[in-house]
Amino acid sequence: MAGHSKWANIQHRKGRQDAARSKLFSKLAKEITVAAKMGDPDPEKNPRLRLAVKEAKSKSVPKEVIERAIRKSQGGDAENYEEIRYEGYGPNGIALVVEAMTDNRNRTASNVRSYFTKAGGDLGQTGSVSFMFDRVGEIMYPLSVGDADTVMMAAIEAGADDVSTDDEGHWIYCADTALNDVSTALENTLGESEMAKLIWKPRSPTEITDLETAQKLMKLIDMLEDDDDVQNVTGNFDLSSELAAKM
Repeated sequence: MAGHSKWANIQHRKGRQDAARSKLFSKLAKEITVAAKMGDPDPEKNPRLRLAVKEAKSKSVPKEVIERAIRKSQGGDAENYEEIRYEGYGPNGIALVVEAMTDNRNRTASNVRSYFTKAGGDLGQTGSVSFMFDRVGEIMYPLSVGDADTVMMAAIEAGADDVSTDDEGHWIYCADTALNDVSTALENTLGESEMAKLIWKPRSPTEITDLETAQKLMKLIDMLEDDDDVQNVTGNFDLSSELAAKM
């Protein structure tokens, strides 16, 4: 079973400023609105919406914000967002996948390209780095649900492909198309998870050992995440424990 790399997916980074909280809520609400507009506004009948609501709840998004985002999807004034994926290389050749949701493709593409350029990176074509990642479902449970063997047996029975346990929790991985089914099956045995979403999982993370590269990379990621159109940023890197402490 592969180990979980808490630095592989940027969503798990620590130390985000409180000022970014409202921006995060806005992005999660946008995903809820789009998911509800594309399918049924009832989370129980719309797998994508169900997962979006679960993600929002895991980030402590208020119930009224979630409900308002769903209602917005049913109104005639709901924006038409286009989902776009950008791929490129950051400092030291670190591969980055940037997922965006925009109502203006030209604006978003121009902004993302400028961020890569400012950081000394290179924005590539679609497919230029995604082959270094697997598109999978990721489900997280707290350590309190049971030991590693108990969780692994439950995950296997639910149809998961991979499980790892670290000091943060139990991490369960499955095929992207099976996320809703596996998540639902696990709820019947382990209860509701803390998180269940689709991610880009690096196949072979590159370890960063020098502070300068780490600082340049984090600057690029911060610029990308601060953009209102960018939903997620994932990189194929890992930081040494010593460097992580410094960061």
